[in-house]
Amino acid sequence: MAELSLREAVARAIAQEMRRDPNVVFLGEDVAAAGGVFKTTTGLLEEFGPERVIDTPISEQAILGTIMGAAMTGLRPIAEIMYSDFFAVCWDLVVNQMAKTRYMTNGQVSLPLVMKTGNGGGLRFGAQHSQSIENWAMAVPGIKVVMPSTPVDLVGLFAASVRDDDPVLFLEQKALYTVKGDVPDGDVCFELGKAVVRRMGADAAVVTIGTMVPRALEAAEILAKEHGIDLTVIDLRSLIPLDTACILEHVVRTGRLFTVEENPRVVGWGAEVTSIVADECFFDLDAPLVRITTPYIPLPSAGELEDKTIPSVELIVETILKRMV
Repeated sequence: MAELSLREAVARAIAQEMRRDPNVVFLGEDVAAAGGVFKTTTGLLEEFGPERVIDTPISEQAILGTIMGAAMTGLRPIAEIMYSDFFAVCWDLVVNQMAKTRYMTNGQVSLPLVMKTGNGGGLRFGAQHSQSIENWAMAVPGIKVVMPSTPVDLVGLFAASVRDDDPVLFLEQKALYTVKGDVPDGDVCFELGKAVVRRMGADAAVVTIGTMVPRALEAAEILAKEHGIDLTVIDLRSLIPLDTACILEHVVRTGRLFTVEENPRVVGWGAEVTSIVADECFFDLDAPLVRITTPYIPLPSAGELEDKTIPSVELIVETILKRMV
Protein backbone atom coordinates (compact mmCIF):
# COMPACT_ATOMS: atom_id res chain seq x y z
CA MET A 1 0.00 0.00 0.00
CA ALA A 2 1.31 3.44 -0.95
CA GLU A 3 -0.08 6.93 -0.49
CA LEU A 4 -0.09 8.63 -3.89
CA SER A 5 -1.36 11.90 -5.25
CA LEU A 6 -3.71 11.63 -8.19
CA ARG A 7 -0.83 13.04 -10.29
CA GLU A 8 1.46 10.18 -9.16
CA ALA A 9 -1.32 7.65 -9.67
CA VAL A 10 -1.35 8.42 -13.40
CA ALA A 11 2.22 7.18 -13.89
CA ARG A 12 1.50 4.24 -11.56
CA ALA A 13 -1.53 3.27 -13.67
CA ILE A 14 0.28 3.49 -17.00
CA ALA A 15 3.30 1.58 -15.69
CA GLN A 16 1.07 -1.19 -14.31
CA GLU A 17 -0.47 -1.80 -17.71
CA MET A 18 2.81 -1.50 -19.64
CA ARG A 19 4.44 -4.08 -17.36
CA ARG A 20 1.46 -6.38 -17.74
CA ASP A 21 1.11 -6.22 -21.53
CA PRO A 22 3.99 -5.56 -23.98
CA ASN A 23 1.43 -4.40 -26.57
CA VAL A 24 0.66 -1.28 -24.50
CA VAL A 25 2.45 1.82 -25.85
CA PHE A 26 2.16 5.44 -24.78
CA LEU A 27 2.58 8.61 -26.79
CA GLY A 28 1.85 12.33 -26.63
CA GLU A 29 3.36 15.80 -26.41
CA ASP A 30 6.16 16.02 -23.81
CA VAL A 31 5.14 12.75 -22.13
CA ALA A 32 8.57 11.11 -22.34
CA ALA A 33 11.68 13.19 -21.57
CA ALA A 34 9.76 15.97 -19.80
CA GLY A 35 7.53 13.63 -17.79
CA GLY A 36 4.34 15.35 -18.94
CA VAL A 37 3.26 18.96 -18.76
CA PHE A 38 1.50 18.18 -15.46
CA LYS A 39 4.32 15.82 -14.36
CA THR A 40 1.97 12.84 -14.51
CA THR A 41 4.26 10.58 -16.58
CA THR A 42 7.58 10.94 -14.76
CA GLY A 43 9.79 7.84 -14.91
CA LEU A 44 7.99 6.04 -17.73
CA LEU A 45 10.63 6.75 -20.38
CA GLU A 46 13.39 5.51 -18.09
CA GLU A 47 11.58 2.23 -17.39
CA PHE A 48 10.08 1.40 -20.77
CA GLY A 49 12.34 3.18 -23.27
CA PRO A 50 11.70 5.38 -26.31
CA GLU A 51 10.09 2.61 -28.39
CA ARG A 52 7.11 2.40 -25.99
CA VAL A 53 7.03 5.92 -24.49
CA ILE A 54 7.08 8.32 -27.40
CA ASP A 55 7.23 12.10 -27.62
CA THR A 56 5.19 13.40 -30.54
CA PRO A 57 5.00 16.64 -32.52
CA ILE A 58 2.42 19.22 -31.49
CA SER A 59 -0.37 17.72 -33.58
CA GLU A 60 -3.44 16.28 -31.91
CA GLN A 61 -4.67 14.85 -35.21
CA ALA A 62 -1.38 13.02 -35.75
CA ILE A 63 -1.44 11.64 -32.19
CA LEU A 64 -4.95 10.23 -32.46
CA GLY A 65 -4.46 9.02 -36.03
CA THR A 66 -1.38 7.12 -34.89
CA ILE A 67 -3.10 5.37 -31.99
CA MET A 68 -6.10 4.48 -34.14
CA GLY A 69 -3.85 2.76 -36.65
CA ALA A 70 -1.84 1.11 -33.86
CA ALA A 71 -5.01 -0.26 -32.26
CA MET A 72 -6.22 -1.63 -35.59
CA THR A 73 -2.98 -3.60 -35.97
CA GLY A 74 -2.96 -5.28 -32.55
CA LEU A 75 -1.45 -2.82 -30.08
CA ARG A 76 -3.21 -1.29 -27.08
CA PRO A 77 -2.08 2.32 -27.35
CA ILE A 78 -2.53 5.13 -24.83
CA ALA A 79 -2.37 8.74 -26.02
CA GLU A 80 -2.28 11.95 -24.03
CA ILE A 81 -4.00 15.06 -25.32
CA MET A 82 -2.55 17.71 -23.04
CA TYR A 83 -5.74 19.68 -22.33
CA SER A 84 -9.19 18.30 -23.01
CA ASP A 85 -10.07 21.55 -24.82
CA PHE A 86 -7.67 20.45 -27.58
CA PHE A 87 -9.98 17.59 -28.55
CA ALA A 88 -11.79 20.23 -30.60
CA VAL A 89 -8.79 20.10 -32.96
CA CYS A 90 -9.09 16.34 -33.56
CA TRP A 91 -12.75 15.64 -32.81
CA ASP A 92 -13.43 14.28 -36.30
CA LEU A 93 -11.11 11.34 -35.64
CA VAL A 94 -12.92 10.57 -32.39
CA VAL A 95 -16.50 11.07 -33.55
CA ASN A 96 -16.44 9.89 -37.16
CA GLN A 97 -13.65 7.30 -37.09
CA MET A 98 -12.92 5.78 -33.67
CA ALA A 99 -16.52 5.73 -32.48
CA LYS A 100 -17.82 4.17 -35.70
CA THR A 101 -15.16 1.63 -36.75
CA ARG A 102 -16.25 -1.40 -34.74
CA TYR A 103 -19.88 -0.87 -35.76
CA MET A 104 -19.17 -0.22 -39.43
CA THR A 105 -16.90 -3.29 -39.74
CA ASN A 106 -19.51 -5.50 -38.03
CA GLY A 107 -17.07 -6.17 -35.19
CA GLN A 108 -14.21 -7.26 -37.44
CA VAL A 109 -12.05 -4.32 -36.28
CA SER A 110 -11.93 -3.21 -32.66
CA LEU A 111 -10.07 -0.21 -31.28
CA PRO A 112 -8.65 -0.96 -27.82
CA LEU A 113 -7.23 2.49 -27.14
CA VAL A 114 -7.27 5.09 -24.38
CA MET A 115 -7.25 8.86 -24.84
CA LYS A 116 -6.20 10.46 -21.54
CA THR A 117 -6.38 14.18 -20.93
CA GLY A 118 -6.31 16.92 -18.31
CA ASN A 119 -9.89 18.12 -17.91
CA GLY A 120 -11.79 20.86 -16.12
CA GLY A 121 -11.22 24.19 -14.45
CA GLY A 122 -10.26 25.66 -11.12
CA LEU A 123 -6.62 26.46 -11.93
CA ARG A 124 -6.99 29.89 -13.60
CA PHE A 125 -6.10 28.66 -17.09
CA GLY A 126 -8.85 30.63 -18.83
CA ALA A 127 -11.65 29.75 -21.20
CA GLN A 128 -9.58 27.77 -23.73
CA HIS A 129 -7.77 25.55 -21.20
CA SER A 130 -10.39 24.93 -18.51
CA GLN A 131 -13.37 23.27 -20.16
CA SER A 132 -14.97 20.14 -18.80
CA ILE A 133 -15.82 18.19 -21.95
CA GLU A 134 -17.45 15.03 -20.61
CA ASN A 135 -20.78 16.08 -22.10
CA TRP A 136 -19.17 16.36 -25.57
CA ALA A 137 -18.10 12.72 -25.52
CA MET A 138 -21.18 11.38 -23.75
CA ALA A 139 -23.23 12.40 -26.78
CA VAL A 140 -21.21 10.20 -29.17
CA PRO A 141 -22.22 6.50 -29.40
CA GLY A 142 -19.17 4.26 -29.40
CA ILE A 143 -16.94 6.14 -26.93
CA LYS A 144 -16.65 5.23 -23.24
CA VAL A 145 -16.23 8.16 -20.85
CA VAL A 146 -14.41 7.70 -17.53
CA MET A 147 -13.60 10.26 -14.81
CA PRO A 148 -12.04 9.17 -11.49
CA SER A 149 -12.01 11.31 -8.35
CA THR A 150 -9.46 9.42 -6.19
CA PRO A 151 -5.97 7.98 -6.81
CA VAL A 152 -7.06 4.37 -6.33
CA ASP A 153 -9.99 4.84 -8.70
CA LEU A 154 -7.66 6.39 -11.25
CA VAL A 155 -5.43 3.29 -11.21
CA GLY A 156 -8.28 0.78 -11.21
CA LEU A 157 -10.38 2.50 -13.84
CA PHE A 158 -7.38 3.21 -16.05
CA ALA A 159 -6.51 -0.49 -16.02
CA ALA A 160 -10.06 -1.38 -17.03
CA SER A 161 -9.91 1.23 -19.80
CA VAL A 162 -6.66 -0.12 -21.26
CA ARG A 163 -8.01 -3.68 -21.19
CA ASP A 164 -11.30 -2.68 -22.83
CA ASP A 165 -11.76 -3.37 -26.54
CA ASP A 166 -13.50 -0.05 -27.25
CA PRO A 167 -12.13 3.51 -27.35
CA VAL A 168 -12.10 5.17 -23.93
CA LEU A 169 -11.87 8.88 -23.16
CA PHE A 170 -10.18 9.04 -19.75
CA LEU A 171 -10.63 12.41 -18.06
CA GLU A 172 -8.19 13.45 -15.34
CA GLN A 173 -9.55 16.44 -13.46
CA LYS A 174 -6.65 18.89 -13.26
CA ALA A 175 -7.92 20.39 -9.99
CA LEU A 176 -7.60 16.95 -8.34
CA TYR A 177 -3.98 16.21 -9.28
CA THR A 178 -2.79 17.07 -5.74
CA VAL A 179 -5.43 14.96 -3.96
CA LYS A 180 -3.82 12.04 -2.08
CA GLY A 181 -5.03 8.57 -1.22
CA ASP A 182 -3.91 5.00 -0.61
CA VAL A 183 -3.35 2.71 -3.59
CA PRO A 184 -2.80 -1.04 -2.98
CA ASP A 185 0.28 -2.80 -4.30
CA GLY A 186 -0.10 -5.30 -7.10
CA ASP A 187 -2.64 -5.40 -9.91
CA VAL A 188 -5.52 -2.96 -9.40
CA CYS A 189 -8.41 -3.12 -11.87
CA PHE A 190 -12.03 -2.05 -11.42
CA GLU A 191 -15.11 -2.58 -13.59
CA LEU A 192 -16.24 0.28 -15.81
CA GLY A 193 -19.81 1.43 -15.30
CA LYS A 194 -20.00 0.86 -11.54
CA ALA A 195 -20.74 3.89 -9.39
CA VAL A 196 -19.60 4.14 -5.77
CA VAL A 197 -21.66 5.47 -2.87
CA ARG A 198 -19.23 7.77 -1.06
CA ARG A 199 -21.71 8.70 1.68
CA MET A 200 -24.99 7.09 2.70
CA GLY A 201 -27.89 9.28 3.86
CA ALA A 202 -31.67 9.15 4.12
CA ASP A 203 -32.92 12.51 2.86
CA ALA A 204 -31.73 12.93 -0.75
CA ALA A 205 -29.38 11.47 -3.37
CA VAL A 206 -26.61 13.67 -4.77
CA VAL A 207 -25.14 12.34 -8.02
CA THR A 208 -21.80 13.73 -9.15
CA ILE A 209 -18.42 12.95 -10.69
CA GLY A 210 -14.82 14.17 -10.79
CA THR A 211 -13.89 17.40 -9.00
CA MET A 212 -17.42 17.82 -7.74
CA VAL A 213 -17.24 14.65 -5.62
CA PRO A 214 -15.12 16.08 -2.78
CA ARG A 215 -17.12 19.30 -2.91
CA ALA A 216 -20.40 17.41 -2.63
CA LEU A 217 -19.03 15.39 0.28
CA GLU A 218 -17.91 18.53 2.11
CA ALA A 219 -21.31 20.12 1.51
CA ALA A 220 -23.02 16.97 2.81
CA GLU A 221 -21.06 17.14 6.07
CA ILE A 222 -21.97 20.81 6.55
CA LEU A 223 -25.65 20.13 5.87
CA ALA A 224 -25.67 17.20 8.29
CA LYS A 225 -23.88 19.05 11.08
CA GLU A 226 -25.62 22.42 10.80
CA HIS A 227 -29.05 21.58 9.40
CA GLY A 228 -29.72 17.90 10.08
CA ILE A 229 -29.99 17.06 6.35
CA ASP A 230 -28.59 13.59 5.62
CA LEU A 231 -27.39 13.09 2.03
CA THR A 232 -26.31 10.12 -0.04
CA VAL A 233 -23.41 11.10 -2.33
CA ILE A 234 -22.88 8.93 -5.43
CA ASP A 235 -19.64 9.11 -7.43
CA LEU A 236 -20.55 7.91 -10.93
CA ARG A 237 -16.88 7.33 -11.94
CA SER A 238 -17.96 6.81 -15.56
CA LEU A 239 -20.67 8.39 -17.67
CA ILE A 240 -20.52 5.78 -20.44
CA PRO A 241 -21.28 3.15 -19.27
CA LEU A 242 -23.63 4.78 -16.75
CA ASP A 243 -24.69 3.00 -13.56
CA THR A 244 -28.39 3.79 -13.81
CA ALA A 245 -29.28 1.01 -11.36
CA CYS A 246 -27.33 2.68 -8.57
CA ILE A 247 -28.85 6.08 -9.30
CA LEU A 248 -32.42 4.79 -9.39
CA GLU A 249 -31.99 2.71 -6.24
CA HIS A 250 -31.01 5.70 -4.14
CA VAL A 251 -33.48 8.11 -5.72
CA VAL A 252 -36.31 5.69 -4.97
CA ARG A 253 -35.01 5.22 -1.43
CA THR A 254 -34.69 8.95 -0.65
CA GLY A 255 -37.32 10.46 -2.97
CA ARG A 256 -35.04 13.31 -4.08
CA LEU A 257 -32.23 13.88 -6.57
CA PHE A 258 -29.60 16.59 -6.96
CA THR A 259 -26.88 16.48 -9.64
CA VAL A 260 -23.66 18.46 -9.21
CA GLU A 261 -21.89 19.09 -12.54
CA GLU A 262 -18.80 20.99 -13.60
CA ASN A 263 -19.83 21.11 -17.26
CA PRO A 264 -21.99 23.99 -18.58
CA ARG A 265 -25.70 23.58 -17.85
CA VAL A 266 -27.02 23.24 -21.42
CA VAL A 267 -26.83 19.60 -22.53
CA GLY A 268 -24.81 18.67 -19.44
CA TRP A 269 -24.69 15.03 -18.31
CA GLY A 270 -27.13 15.78 -15.49
CA ALA A 271 -29.85 16.46 -18.04
CA GLU A 272 -29.58 12.84 -19.18
CA VAL A 273 -29.55 11.54 -15.60
CA THR A 274 -32.62 13.53 -14.61
CA SER A 275 -34.39 12.43 -17.79
CA ILE A 276 -33.76 8.78 -16.91
CA VAL A 277 -34.99 9.32 -13.36
CA ALA A 278 -38.12 11.11 -14.57
CA ASP A 279 -38.88 8.22 -16.94
CA GLU A 280 -38.13 5.38 -14.53
CA CYS A 281 -39.25 6.50 -11.09
CA PHE A 282 -41.31 9.70 -11.39
CA PHE A 283 -43.95 8.54 -8.90
CA ASP A 284 -41.29 7.79 -6.28
CA LEU A 285 -40.17 11.43 -6.20
CA ASP A 286 -41.07 13.72 -3.32
CA ALA A 287 -39.75 16.90 -4.97
CA PRO A 288 -38.57 18.25 -8.34
CA LEU A 289 -35.22 17.10 -9.71
CA VAL A 290 -32.50 19.74 -9.22
CA ARG A 291 -29.30 20.32 -11.23
CA ILE A 292 -26.40 22.35 -9.80
CA THR A 293 -24.11 23.28 -12.69
CA THR A 294 -21.62 25.69 -14.17
CA PRO A 295 -23.50 28.47 -16.02
CA TYR A 296 -23.70 28.42 -19.80
CA ILE A 297 -20.72 30.76 -20.27
CA PRO A 298 -17.00 30.45 -21.12
CA LEU A 299 -14.96 30.10 -17.95
CA PRO A 300 -13.27 33.34 -16.83
CA SER A 301 -9.56 33.37 -15.99
CA ALA A 302 -9.90 35.83 -13.11
CA GLY A 303 -9.73 33.85 -9.89
CA GLU A 304 -12.74 35.27 -8.09
CA LEU A 305 -14.90 34.99 -11.20
CA GLU A 306 -13.86 31.39 -11.87
CA ASP A 307 -14.67 30.51 -8.26
CA LYS A 308 -18.12 32.01 -8.69
CA THR A 309 -18.70 30.06 -11.89
CA ILE A 310 -17.77 26.45 -11.06
CA PRO A 311 -20.12 24.94 -8.42
CA SER A 312 -18.63 25.55 -4.98
CA VAL A 313 -19.31 23.91 -1.62
CA GLU A 314 -21.21 27.04 -0.65
CA LEU A 315 -23.43 26.91 -3.74
CA ILE A 316 -24.18 23.22 -3.19
CA VAL A 317 -25.11 23.85 0.45
CA GLU A 318 -27.24 26.89 -0.43
CA THR A 319 -29.11 25.15 -3.25
CA ILE A 320 -29.85 21.94 -1.35
CA LEU A 321 -30.89 23.83 1.77
CA LYS A 322 -33.31 25.96 -0.24
CA ARG A 323 -34.84 22.97 -2.02
CA MET A 324 -35.10 20.73 1.04
CA VAL A 325 -37.37 23.13 2.93
